[in-house]
Amino acid sequence: MEYTPEMKNRLKRLEGQVRGVIRMMEEENHCKDVVTQLSAVRSAVDRAIGFIVAKNLESCITEAAKEGKEADEAIKDAVNMIVKSR
Repeated sequence: MEYTPEMKNRLKRLEGQVRGVIRMMEEENHCKDVVTQLSAVRSAVDRAIGFIVAKNLESCITEAAKEGKEADEAIKDAVNMIVKSR
């Protein structure tokens, strides 16, 4: 699977968010604000996982169709990846 610039940019934004949380901690910001930002990071990670799994599934289904194969196995693998990420 090809990891697109869009996928990498999502992770770079996440990296920036995590750095921001560390900065907040170093500045001794209120716990509520730090936790709010950590929740935003977790949500962004979940969205990134979903995006990457969806693109992988698209790729696998397209490849299976070209080879005349069923896509059932690719779908099962994608569902397993999502379940494991929780």
